[in-house]
Amino acid sequence: MARVKYRESDVNLMARMMRAEAEGEGKLGMLMVGNVIVNRLKANCLDFVGLRSIEDVIFQVQGGNYSFEAVQKGNVFYNRARESEKRLARQTLEYWWEHPSKFALWYFNPYAPCPPTWYDQPFAGQYKQHCYYEPQANTCEGVYRF
Repeated sequence: MARVKYRESDVNLMARMMRAEAEGEGKLGMLMVGNVIVNRLKANCLDFVGLRSIEDVIFQVQGGNYSFEAVQKGNVFYNRARESEKRLARQTLEYWWEHPSKFALWYFNPYAPCPPTWYDQPFAGQYKQHCYYEPQANTCEGVYRF
C-alpha cells in the first residue's frame, strides 16, 4: 500500500521537483526531497492544511511565493522527467522514508551551518547541503503516520 494516493502525473511532477531541488545531492538527496513532499501531503497541519494532492503541495503558494524555489525560478523543474527520477519518486510515494527527512516538513540550503531551528521548528538533521526540520512536538500528528 502506498504512503499516499497518487497518479502517474504525480510521479512525473514529483520527479521533476526532486531533480530540480536536489540533483546535485545524488539519489539519496533527491529521495529526501521527495519524502518532504509526501510528508507535506500527509501532514494536514501547520502551513500544510488542506493539501489534497502532490500537485497541491508542489504548487502551494505561501506569502505570495511558491513554497518550492524551483517552481518560482523555473530552471530544471520545467524539463521533462527522466526515468531515473521517476523511479525515485515512486519509491517515496510507495515506501521510502529515512532520517533526516523521515518526519521533515521543511528543508533548505543555508550555504552555512544549519541553524538549530527554522521558522521555530527543530532541526532534524543534515544531508550534504540541505538542512531538514521537523514540526515541534505535538503540533502535527499526521506527519508521523506511515
